[in-house]
Amino acid sequence: MTHPLRAKAACVGLATAGCGESPGRNAMELMAEAVHGALADAQIPLHEVDGLFAATAFHSMAAMSLAEHLGVHPSFSDGSNIGGSSFMAHALMAAMALEAGLINVAVIAYGSNQRTAGGFKSISEPMPFEAVYQPRQPLTAYALAASRYMHQFGATRADLAEVAVAARGWAQLNPEAFTRNPLTLEDVLAARMISDPLGKLDCCLVTDGAAAIVLTKPDRAKDRPKPPVYLLGAAMEHHHRMISAMPDLTVTAAAKSGPRAFEMAGYKPADMNTLQLYDAFTINTLLFLEDLGYCAKGEAKGFIAGGRIAPGGETPVNTNGGGLSCVHPGMYGLFVTIEAIRQIRASLGADEGPREPGGWIDDVKLSLAHGNGGVLSSQVTSIWGAGDAI
Repeated sequence: MTHPLRAKAACVGLATAGCGESPGRNAMELMAEAVHGALADAQIPLHEVDGLFAATAFHSMAAMSLAEHLGVHPSFSDGSNIGGSSFMAHALMAAMALEAGLINVAVIAYGSNQRTAGGFKSISEPMPFEAVYQPRQPLTAYALAASRYMHQFGATRADLAEVAVAARGWAQLNPEAFTRNPLTLEDVLAARMISDPLGKLDCCLVTDGAAAIVLTKPDRAKDRPKPPVYLLGAAMEHHHRMISAMPDLTVTAAAKSGPRAFEMAGYKPADMNTLQLYDAFTINTLLFLEDLGYCAKGEAKGFIAGGRIAPGGETPVNTNGGGLSCVHPGMYGLFVTIEAIRQIRASLGADEGPREPGGWIDDVKLSLAHGNGGVLSSQVTSIWGAGDAI
């Protein structure tokens, strides 16, 4: 039985803005630029936006602030913030609102000037049972998970380094990536230790940047200038807020969100042509490959060996360079989504900008975009497809 939300929303426009460094510009200005860019890409006027979805670390009521800044009066909005996976969750909520007839045009947006502003003033409230130990969050939490994973499954720092090297390989094919210089396993292992076992190059970039996508109903999507890309499946789950409350440091809630998203989409993990995974740290990619069904628990180190997820490998992962090498302005989920959609649009003949040979993957009909929020906390899996994949 086909899920009632399957392919009931289509992305018809997208844009990024200010990625890398944007001195003198605040998060709202960057976010607004991305929204205008996405609407121009879709050739939909601003006044037709009646659904607005946003979350940032700078605005407690991001959707209302963005609507006011843009001068729109949405009839449905959502500013729910579950960290970096918020935007995959917003896509699911937008699909529900579109299918219910509550809205006709949805915009999902994010903006941050984290790099030039010198970081976030406060990324969250102190965790009540952890603050006394003065952890450096979120880094400390991910280092704890990485340490447990290495102990339990025999993985090494070199296995983690494979993830960073693969991401940099993709970044070298992408002129839009923030960091493109060559990277070796030895470079990663020799980098300054930040929180054992994670060194500097196991950690995501800190950049500025904004992103936005435009979703509408399938009937209208067919009339837009760029080929529509459909949301075929999506699911979310979270099991904890504090890392000390995580049931198992080596198993994320992606193990639950992934199967439900694939079931809604009507596809299997092996059917995906690209995988866009929220790689805030190198350990993320290993955990998500396992939890999403690409290999058994503890076997990701073997799965990625030999450049399997790097350019030229059989499983393209984080093809823009990921949060490790392309862009990471605090919350990376919307950029994950955009790369998944862009790979499909490029295969359909849309001009998605310059990439080196191999940077755009041939014959992409299905892309997985997986979001992560908090400290391996909220997990949202989304599956996007071309029209002939419906």
